[in-house]
Amino acid sequence: MAYVASHSAARPSIREYVANLVASVKEANARRAVYVKTLNELRSLTDRDLADLGIARLQIEDIALQAAYAK
Repeated sequence: MAYVASHSAARPSIREYVANLVASVKEANARRAVYVKTLNELRSLTDRDLADLGIARLQIEDIALQAAYAK
């Protein structure tokens, strides 16, 4: 006996695909902007300011990544 699998799930229209793609690019750009802004602000602090915040200079990139991409 043979079984036929039917894939009747509707594919998104080209308009929906493009809209989703544009939304994804906008979200990626916004997250990147948060990363760059956080990185620049933390890098501009003096070692003393960072110490007051309990941040080592080596942690700056990790903190910026977490600020932008953590869920």
